Amino acid sequence: MRFIKMHGTGNDYVHVDCFTETVADPPKTSIEISDRHFGVGSDGLILIQPSQVADLKMRMFNPDGSEAEMCGNGVRCVAKYAYDHALVHSTEIDLETLAGIKHLRLNITPDGVVSSVTVNMGSPIFDPRAIPVRSDRPDALDQEIVSAARTFRASCLSMGNPHCVIIVDDVCSFPVALHGRAIETLDLFPQRTNVEFAQIISPDLIRQRTWERGTGETLACGTGACAVAVASARRGLTQRHVTIQLRGGDLDLDWADDGNVYVTGPAVEVFTGDWPD
Repeated sequence: MRFIKMHGTGNDYVHVDCFTETVADPPKTSIEISDRHFGVGSDGLILIQPSQVADLKMRMFNPDGSEAEMCGNGVRCVAKYAYDHALVHSTEIDLETLAGIKHLRLNITPDGVVSSVTVNMGSPIFDPRAIPVRSDRPDALDQEIVSAARTFRASCLSMGNPHCVIIVDDVCSFPVALHGRAIETLDLFPQRTNVEFAQIISPDLIRQRTWERGTGETLACGTGACAVAVASARRGLTQRHVTIQLRGGDLDLDWADDGNVYVTGPAVEVFTGDWPD
């Protein structure tokens, strides 16, 4: 099986072009190929497939084999690969995901390759039933979370997948693994959750670390960055257009007047290889 290793701000995935390759058991393959000691090493497996309703379809599997609805960094990599390898010929792409169809705009260098991608991530979802989070409130933007004997004020929302955003004073020294692991599996979240820990640097700059559901801490999370931008703006801590600093690089986030969140960031092809079927 031919694969392509790609990353968006350090959030790295093994991609498979399913126009030419077949993956018989994606969950098993994701577990094996994602292993950083015995496999290729990645934050998961992404399948690039034909679509009946869009230009392309993306399926994304976590290192534990579970399938995720969306990946903001992964969709940018799919778009870059598809354009650079002539699966598509337009700089405007519609991509089918489990979180719906996402519209992507490709930014092209003078030599004709994709340097960055802007993704319309859609509108944030605040209804607790749709996130999902167990709450009797109209929204869960001021939710009390208890983890390892500490109580946090959290904002829970969905960007096509569930997120729990917690503002901290110093994200660099914060024990992300301790609290991320505990919060991900709280009974409060029937489908588990991604957990973002964010530090407000200024009204237009945020520093973020993410514990991803089914993965652990990653260098970046696109949907998580969207959730952080929305939560911080709703709480009046920042503007609606911000730069978010992740461990793997920066993303530009704009919660626009049309209600949609637009994220712009890089996509990089690292190497290709063959994996035994």
